[in-house]
Amino acid sequence: MTTTIATGTQTATTANSAKSQVTGLVVGASRIVISFLFGFHGLQGFGFFGGVDGQGGGVPFGSFPGWWGSVFELVGAALLFLGLASRPAALLLSGVMAYAYFTVHAPMGLLPLQNMGEPAAVYSWIFLLFAAIGPGRFAIDTLIKRRR
Repeated sequence: MTTTIATGTQTATTANSAKSQVTGLVVGASRIVISFLFGFHGLQGFGFFGGVDGQGGGVPFGSFPGWWGSVFELVGAALLFLGLASRPAALLLSGVMAYAYFTVHAPMGLLPLQNMGEPAAVYSWIFLLFAAIGPGRFAIDTLIKRRR
């Protein structure tokens, strides 16, 4: 058995660097998967994937908040997927989903399981998390930041 004794600062720096790389990978992969899934949610407002009524119906063109919410969801999901303007996009999406929760779901019951608002609440908090911690790896924002 071989034991290596390294200086405290060298070992700590290496460990922090490895942890930072793994964190960046996990955040980046999570951002990509969640924004990809959320894009389908936005497409439902336009009648895709069963639409908003399960029968392929979309929200009327230009209607507020349904049609505009779907536009924000789709554009925001695309920006977040690419990691372009990811913090503002994530903050906007968090607000869109919080608005959806409080205006559509909360009037039907107190708890998310009662009012079918659990996905809206979870998406709102996940997007707020991405707004706070950033896009992670595999993001255009990260490439732009690296080049400066």
